[in-house]
Amino acid sequence: MNRNTLLAILVACFAVVASVAPLVTAQNCGCAAGLCCSRYGYCGTSHAYCGPGCKAGPCSSTAAPPATGGVVVGNVVTAAFFNRIIGQAASSCAGKKFYSRQAFLKALGSFPRFGRAGSVVASKREIAAFFAHVMHETGHFCYIEEINGGTYCDPSAKQYPCKPGKKYFGRGPFQITWNYNYGAAGQSLGFDGLNTPEIVANNPVIAFKTALWFWTRNNMQSKLLSQGFAATIRAINGGECNGGNSAAVRARVAYYTNYCKQFGVTPGRNLYC
Repeated sequence: MNRNTLLAILVACFAVVASVAPLVTAQNCGCAAGLCCSRYGYCGTSHAYCGPGCKAGPCSSTAAPPATGGVVVGNVVTAAFFNRIIGQAASSCAGKKFYSRQAFLKALGSFPRFGRAGSVVASKREIAAFFAHVMHETGHFCYIEEINGGTYCDPSAKQYPCKPGKKYFGRGPFQITWNYNYGAAGQSLGFDGLNTPEIVANNPVIAFKTALWFWTRNNMQSKLLSQGFAATIRAINGGECNGGNSAAVRARVAYYTNYCKQFGVTPGRNLYC
């Protein structure tokens, strides 16, 4: 082997090591907020990480759409808008002093694509849809925790085993439930969801992050844009569809169409599931 050939091999080896090194540091995930944990246990944001086999984070069947920058979410979710909806909750509601626009905007920093993909109309529809479901789940930000919540332990979820004495009932804006959701959300967002599920009801920023995590993990943005609001209802509570709870479906649609009107956009097609 001559000197030039040996040098070429060494350069190639160093190039491979350099390309692999960043992945090794992220092996088995525990990714930062906003990053996907790939099927092989590495952190990233492209289709290779967030596509098929994605374990945690804002997983999707396709690569997340780029943020267009056309909409500033804080300019849509104004103080007046937020205060109007939380103002409908009774003064005795626990959520009245828990949820805040500031906490929502702070949580939003970990999800830069939320409300910023596609056209201005599409962006505002996404924001309207998110808050429509939040309002239905929490009763205008009244509830932080599910009333009379059970344990919600699924022993078959081996990756996220239930911890003794802990209950994984609904908490936060989307009333996140089950040990596998608390475990996956905690892994993605950087808190111990299995050992301290109650943090979702104690920290308003984490509470909003779990809702945004659920939204992105279930690819709600894409569902809304391609299939309509009905698809987001199915993803959150499919049992309400097809006559399961038509009153709940009508309530969600009423919130959504109302917020779309406030934002100056039409609600689009396929509202009812």
